[in-house]
Amino acid sequence: MLLGLRGTGKTVLLNEFQKVAEQSGALVSKIEAPEGASLSRLIVPEMRKVLRSLSGVEAAKHMAVRGLRGLQNFASRLKVEVGGIGIGIEGASEPEPGLADSGDIQFDLPDLFETLGMAARSARKAWLLLIDEVQYLSAEDLSALIVSLHRVSQSELPIAFAGAGLPQVARLAGEARSYAERLFVYPPVDALDRDSAAIALSRPIEKEGAQIAPDALEAMVDTTRGYPFFLQEWGSAVWEAAPGPLIVLQDVNRTHEQVVTSLDNGFFKVRLDRLTRTETEFVAAMATLGDGPYPLAEIAKVLNRKPSSLGPARASIISKGMIYSAEHGYLAFTVPLFADFMRRQNRNRKQP
Repeated sequence: MLLGLRGTGKTVLLNEFQKVAEQSGALVSKIEAPEGASLSRLIVPEMRKVLRSLSGVEAAKHMAVRGLRGLQNFASRLKVEVGGIGIGIEGASEPEPGLADSGDIQFDLPDLFETLGMAARSARKAWLLLIDEVQYLSAEDLSALIVSLHRVSQSELPIAFAGAGLPQVARLAGEARSYAERLFVYPPVDALDRDSAAIALSRPIEKEGAQIAPDALEAMVDTTRGYPFFLQEWGSAVWEAAPGPLIVLQDVNRTHEQVVTSLDNGFFKVRLDRLTRTETEFVAAMATLGDGPYPLAEIAKVLNRKPSSLGPARASIISKGMIYSAEHGYLAFTVPLFADFMRRQNRNRKQP
């Protein structure tokens, strides 16, 4: 379960996992969990594809068809509108009593995972399930997913999983099922160290037959603080602006305002626009306290409120993926450099 802030490369890593798995002959399903969507609606079409593929292998056909029947039960009970799950497969349209037909995802999804896993084992295949933005899954859906993965792990079935999400996912998973901490590993995906950030910038430049001066490279690493998305944005802008073949500090300085404006009007603004006025005041108060993590008590002081009264706004902003609980009593932004952005916004409002 990859954990990290926005723009650190979690999705890129999931895509790499997909490439590796497909090259080894595994079946792969990749899902992005949008805010408010149900896991059942996201996963039914993917499981359908996998089961239909497995049904084409004679040794796995019986179990795959059984899985498709169960999937029909599951979709019907949970009102997932996916037409014709069994089309073109003999016998798949018949009911399968007792399989994934309770209407409770926490009971039914594990049965489907187990059936699919047995079909995959018969076909000598593996299934890799990738889920991005795990933090947007409901507590019930996350619990069902964890139970399902635990079931197939105990049965040693050929199903693998990799997820990605914001830092709070580890806590959410633990709250959903206590054994989640043993089921997953949680590698952090964070900003690059200085040497790695320098390589990320300089190597593409050198491959194109150009060079970047040491002071220019150092300035870009300092400005981006090593966050991959910002390295990409600044690197692109400087490359386009520099006459070359040597990129110098003046080129970096000349593009600074352009890149900051672009990020402010795009990357940062689209996230701020999701917040209500009260929520915007909350994150603005956080930004006045530095770069975080931020004690809730100090945020309350800035807002002239009692800490206990901030609960609803705090919960709403967390649910929107803008902040997370860094530790007990402390909050932090999920978007790197967002505090800088909010301080720029505040300065702009104060200017006549």
